[in-house]
Amino acid sequence: MVAYNIIILPLVASLLAQVLKFFIRSNRLKFSWHNLIAYSGMPSGHSAMTVGLSTIIGLELGLTSPIFALSIFFTLLTLRDAMGLRRYLGKHGKIINDLVEDLDEDKMLDRKYPELLEKLGHSSLQVLMGAIIGFVVSYLGYLYW
Repeated sequence: MVAYNIIILPLVASLLAQVLKFFIRSNRLKFSWHNLIAYSGMPSGHSAMTVGLSTIIGLELGLTSPIFALSIFFTLLTLRDAMGLRRYLGKHGKIINDLVEDLDEDKMLDRKYPELLEKLGHSSLQVLMGAIIGFVVSYLGYLYW
């Protein structure tokens, strides 16, 4: 059952975060199925999955396991990218969209350059909430199974 826990619980945590994100975003914005697979927003599905993975690996295989150490580095890299790199890419998307919009008289730009995503990254709170979901789901799954 150990292998199933390590695979299933992080996926459940990520799915739970995405479902929560769907309901949180649908209340503030107009209803959209796109919110179910959105990159940004509260909570972070990537954080939920990677923290859930590290948590269940630590519980099942031990905190001194090399696999646990590897999962911690993977989690830290993912969290850093979610808050840093992806947010930075979102800022680039916004600037490029603004530049294309400023050149409005040139209709060729609208056809050639599609609108880029501007919300790709997460805030620290969104990452923290995702991490809490990942930890709780994996911990409760470990206790239950």
